[in-house]
Amino acid sequence: MKDAFASWQVWAALSAGFAALTAIFAKVGVENVNSDMATFIRTIVILCALGAILVGTSQWQSLSSISGQSYLFLLLSGLATGGSWICYFRALKLGDAARVAPIDKLSVVMVAAFGVAFLGERLSGPNWLGVALIAAGAVLVAYKG
Repeated sequence: MKDAFASWQVWAALSAGFAALTAIFAKVGVENVNSDMATFIRTIVILCALGAILVGTSQWQSLSSISGQSYLFLLLSGLATGGSWICYFRALKLGDAARVAPIDKLSVVMVAAFGVAFLGERLSGPNWLGVALIAAGAVLVAYKG
């Protein structure tokens, strides 16, 4: 079991499960709350939970041990995450969770394209087919027909 938690696949599957719960819980939670306020509350919860995890698992590290480049990209990542959350909660406020979440998951398609374009990653033919199927599937699930 310990080896399972060393696998990126296990953590990715757990991430997907938590993301699914996020959509359902957020849809109910944002019902009578401004979407930006809901995002703010969610962020506070995450901040507190991560702080407790870092302290509880002795993973806290000196802020001076982090490089300037890491700070820059973590700042950019944080801004992108914030933008994503604000847009996601606004979309959930306006639309059905079952349609909002698949469009949000088009990020998988974008990550594949960005990984190739900016990080030099390589995808095979079957990988690109999967990316195309994810895109088509997201559009079909979101389609209200």
